[in-house]
Formats: sequence, C-alpha cells, structure tokens
Amino acid sequence: MDQQLSNLNNVKGALWDMSLRFGPRLAVAILILIAGAFASRWASRWLLKMFARFELEPPVRQLLARVGYGVVFLLFLIMALQNLGVELLPLIAGLGVAGAGIALATQGVLSNIVAGLSIIFAKPFRVGEYIAIVGVEGTVETISLFSTTLLHVDRSRVVVPNRKIVGEILHNYGRIRQVEVLVGVAYDTDLRAALEVIRGILAANPRVLKEPVAVVAPVQLADSSVNIAVRPWVLVDDLGGTTGEINAAIVETFRQRGIAIPFPQREVRLLGGAT
Repeated sequence: MDQQLSNLNNVKGALWDMSLRFGPRLAVAILILIAGAFASRWASRWLLKMFARFELEPPVRQLLARVGYGVVFLLFLIMALQNLGVELLPLIAGLGVAGAGIALATQGVLSNIVAGLSIIFAKPFRVGEYIAIVGVEGTVETISLFSTTLLHVDRSRVVVPNRKIVGEILHNYGRIRQVEVLVGVAYDTDLRAALEVIRGILAANPRVLKEPVAVVAPVQLADSSVNIAVRPWVLVDDLGGTTGEINAAIVETFRQRGIAIPFPQREVRLLGGAT
C-alpha cells in the first residue's frame, strides 16, 4: 500500500514538474494559434477586398484568399511550435513522408485539385455562362478546386468533378442562347409578308435581344409547307419562356392576318381500274 502511494506521489510530482516547465509554453502556444486564426481571417478578408479591385474571376479571388489564409496561419503555427521547443527539420521530414503516402491514397482528390486550378486560370468558362459537357448542361454557378456546380434549366444542381471536365469537349454558350422555332406556311403564302410579320413579333417581345440580329429565313421546302426558321437571341434564363411566347404569338398573329399554317397532307392517286 505504501509503495502504491509512493508511486502515485511520484507521478503527481512528475506531472507538476512538467506543468511548471511546459505549462506556460503551452499556454503561450495556444494564444499564438488563436491570434493566428484571427490574423488569418483578417488577411483573407483583406485580400478579397483588394482583389475585388482587379478584373479577377470569383474562383481566382477565393483561391488567392485561401492561400493567404493558409500562409499566415502556417507562420503562426511555426511560431507556436518553436515556442514549445519542437525541432522543425525532423518534423518537416516526417510530414514529407506522410504527405507522399497521403498523395498516393488520394490520387482522385489531387487530380480534381489540379484540374480545378487549370479551369480557374485557363478560364474555358466563367461563372454565369451556360455550358454543356460530359452529357450534362447548365449555367455555371460555382467553380471550386474540387468540382464545378451547374444550375440546370429545371432548377436542379449538377455537381461535376473537375477531372471529368478537363480534356473533354466543352460547348460554351456564354450568357445568351439562340431560340429554335420552326414554322411552316402554305406554298401560296406571300413569303415577304410572313417574314415581316415574324420580325414584328420578335421586335415586340422584350426578352428578344436586338444584338445579335435574329435569323428569320426560309430553310426548307417541305412536302406541305415552306418552313421558316425563327432564331432570335435571348438571355440564358429567358430561353424557355421566350420560346413559348414566340410560338403563341406566331399562331395568333397568323390567324389574324389570314396566313395559313398547313397540316401535313398527301395526295394519293389510284391508277387503273379495280379487278
């Protein structure tokens, strides 16, 4: 019993000595890390405000701000370790070996990061543009180091890993798209009048852009009609609504002007008498 009490007292004494020796250093190191967290946040916000003055894409500004945050916090972390008396060279060597193992285990994540950096600096597309790639399409909502988020026309979000984007064929529509409407008129219709009616409908629609100029022209001599392509330019968000408005306006205006939209029909002739 006495031996156990003696051992317990020895442990308490050792802990008390260690607390006296390393306690103040540990407390100072914690204060340094807390100060580093605040300083890193301040530096990140300051960098965001500074880069906002330049013509940089939001992903680039966020990336530079995060790098600034990491650099400032790393400096404070080094100061905290030095205050504790930690030898940095063996620690750096150990971190290098561990980093190599982590890199091998996270190849997919690292490839996403490399692809994300390529997208951010090469700028094949930007936030707000409409793109189609790897079988999906939508408006670019966010670009991060790991993935790109697209806002689909049905308001759902499509998250695409960056490694799936780099090296693929990319269709970038930009911020405007071309409406595709096809309307047929009878062969005896005055084509010039029909084209002028369609141009007037487009001019009256507030969603249709004045530039680029809309395409309105006959494109096909079909079996029962002369097909006219109506292709105005609109903002990406207005594509669905404008298509419906133009179709409805064409039908109503053609009825008022007496312009016929013929039904598909075929003429069948029977040659010879019945047996």
